[in-house]
Amino acid sequence: MATTQKQKIADLCQILTQVENPKDMRALLEDLCTQKEIENMAERIFAAKLLLEGKTYNEVVSQSSISSATLSRVSRSLQNGTGYKKQLKK
Repeated sequence: MATTQKQKIADLCQILTQVENPKDMRALLEDLCTQKEIENMAERIFAAKLLLEGKTYNEVVSQSSISSATLSRVSRSLQNGTGYKKQLKK
């Protein structure tokens, strides 16, 4: 039986939740992603933190290297999603 995309994503999530420390997470990310992909994810997290601090779009764009289109996506995720909020408010 073929593995579905949904199962592959579930497997990825399971592996990510098993990582025990930042050093191991960095090693896993370096194996999974390009350096640019890691940097892009880091910029999204940084932008989300700034938005949660109450910074304006212009302030976030000036303090990061994120595009306005990506910032808009991060903002929508903060408004409609749960992932950023749950993890960044810990």
